[in-house]
Amino acid sequence: MGDPDEVVERLRRICLALPEAVEEPAWRGTRWRIRATTFAHVLEVEGGDPPSYAKAAGTDGPVSVMTFRSEGAELGALRHAGHPFFSVTWAENVIGVVLDEDVDWEEVTELVTESYCASAPQKLVDLVHRPAEV
Repeated sequence: MGDPDEVVERLRRICLALPEAVEEPAWRGTRWRIRATTFAHVLEVEGGDPPSYAKAAGTDGPVSVMTFRSEGAELGALRHAGHPFFSVTWAENVIGVVLDEDVDWEEVTELVTESYCASAPQKLVDLVHRPAEV
């Protein structure tokens, strides 16, 4: 995608459209939470820093990466999907995605929405429009 500010702005529109979602600065980058749980986190990998993200994503950057929560069959599929997806070692149900110039923002919207739904209380999940599974 190129411009890190554009990436954050696009994610902001996606995340803050979800019920009671909150944006806040993270230890690095920006994260979106529902209550106490982060459902999306974006940061820049540049010059191999931060090393844990650079190693997991397989890049020294510069590039934006986002982590999000997944579950069930989708979690397994994403773990083995390859680029732009990557597995992280610090959380069982967290997956990463490289947000480069080839990013599919429709897919990112779906992934963020599913991450939110995996993290939010059911009464909030019930308020989220999700396309019916085919």
